[in-house]
Amino acid sequence: MARERNLAFSALLREAGWSQPQAAAAVARVAAESGVRELEAISRSHISMWVLGTKPSGIARHILRETLSRRLGRRLTLADLGLEEVPTGTADSGSDWSVDPLTVLAELGSDDLDMHRRKLLATSAYSAAGLALPPGSWWAAAPDAAARRTAVSPRLVAQADIDDVRDLTNFYSARDQQRGGASGRSALAGHLRDEAVPLLGSRFRTEQSRRDTYSAVAEMTYLAGWMAFDASEHRTAQRYLTLATRIAAEAGDGPLAGHILRALAHQAVDLGHPRKALALADASMSRDRYGQASQREKALLAIVHARALAADGNRSGTIAAINRAERDLARADNDDAPGRVDFFQEASLAHETACALRDLGQSVDAEIHFQRSVATRRRQQYARTHSVTLGYLGAVQVQQGHVDEACATWSRALDAMTGVQSGRARDVILRMRSDLSPVRGRGGRHIAELDRRAQEMLRAIS
Repeated sequence: MARERNLAFSALLREAGWSQPQAAAAVARVAAESGVRELEAISRSHISMWVLGTKPSGIARHILRETLSRRLGRRLTLADLGLEEVPTGTADSGSDWSVDPLTVLAELGSDDLDMHRRKLLATSAYSAAGLALPPGSWWAAAPDAAARRTAVSPRLVAQADIDDVRDLTNFYSARDQQRGGASGRSALAGHLRDEAVPLLGSRFRTEQSRRDTYSAVAEMTYLAGWMAFDASEHRTAQRYLTLATRIAAEAGDGPLAGHILRALAHQAVDLGHPRKALALADASMSRDRYGQASQREKALLAIVHARALAADGNRSGTIAAINRAERDLARADNDDAPGRVDFFQEASLAHETACALRDLGQSVDAEIHFQRSVATRRRQQYARTHSVTLGYLGAVQVQQGHVDEACATWSRALDAMTGVQSGRARDVILRMRSDLSPVRGRGGRHIAELDRRAQEMLRAIS
């Protein structure tokens, strides 16, 4: 039986202005970003077969949809591509602002605890198109809409329940800072599904109790997303972070919503989506988010805003945002800040400042700030970030031709990675080995030894 040409897909390729080889290259880039290695070798012949009516299977259809959505600047469905919708568990339910967060979050937690389902989630495509935020009217109405939600449990939430969620979040946050997001993720997902999420469907004595409960659950959900982000499971992270933003909005907690939007912006910067990152960072800087935050949290929001501006090529805006972050942090000494920003001190500000300057092409200035971050960080408590900072420092040193200095820095980075389980740390090692590649054959014994250690560390944290 002859296949029918996929006219919908053909039309989208024409609208995108892509030849078949160009489309294949774009799909391969999104596949690589999403960790779907089997699609990184996609070729023109695959695109041709899909145009002629062969349907891509499994994750390939979702990677294809995400690729075209980015190119065309709107969110496409599989039906738009001439492909029937199938329930694969990789759809964009986590980025739909109309979903019931109780149901979706419980399902996401269950998927995250099942190793087979987790692998499917980990290989599903990060959705830049799914980052579009709802209008201001939605944010304003969210707390009242949540207050009218019918309880599904007769349980009455007590202050001890809220405190338990906050204590668990603080514990796993400290663990993440020290050992990386891949460590303890399953345990946190279990607490979130079994202890935190059921509270959202319970009864509350007062509206303030409801809001406090929603804030506590939103923060634990945020942490699950941040740990997935650090583990390089970007679609899982995006879904958790989007749900956390919604629950924070339903709590009427502007500073927490800003904190989570900042995390989504950070992820978008790292994954190469500067316009989306800037829109998210701009949203985090609104009057009811940045404006109501503590000084320490303001500094964090402002410096990630600087990162987004730098990624978008706005030099003057970046410098202004860096200056704002420095002023905010200088005022934070006697600040009553939430525990979620305890980590954000001079070392963290210096690290993010260096990243922004690096992205503007100012490697010399970036090196100065990376050095300051390394010198001021409490290394044992923040081992994961310390190792990543050292990795970035080595990269800007080698960029300037200082190979011996870079190798010494990278050796310290590998020392700091002992016991760390982090996708970002792994990315640092991969970048290190790439930067060493041109000199590996003629660099002498110390470069060969560094490369050997890097390979061993890759095996240890993968």
